[in-house]
Amino acid sequence: MKKIAKLLFLVVALAMLVASPALAGAPSSCANGRSPNAAMWLSIAHPGLGEYSLKGWGPWSNMPQRKFWLGFIPFYGWPGYLQVKSAIDARNCRTNDELYFKK
Repeated sequence: MKKIAKLLFLVVALAMLVASPALAGAPSSCANGRSPNAAMWLSIAHPGLGEYSLKGWGPWSNMPQRKFWLGFIPFYGWPGYLQVKSAIDARNCRTNDELYFKK
C-alpha cells in the first residue's frame, strides 16, 4: 500500500510540475484546433499519447514511436523524465519525436 501511495504522490507531483506557471505562455489551442491541456493530461497518463492525440489519432504511424515505447521503462518513461518531457511537449503543441532522439 505504501508503494501505491508513493507512486500516486509522484504522479500528482509531476502533474503539478507540468501545469506550473512556467507554462503560462503556452497556447490555448494548437494549429489543428485541438486542446493542449487534454494532450498534456494524456501524456501524463503515458508518454506519447498526448502527441498522438494532437496529430488526430488515426493510423499507428502518427504515434511518436520512441516516446511511446520508451515510456514503458520504469522511472525513465513512466513515471519519470519522459512522462514530464512528453507532457510539456504536448502542452506546447510540439509533436515531433525526432527532436530528442537522433537516428
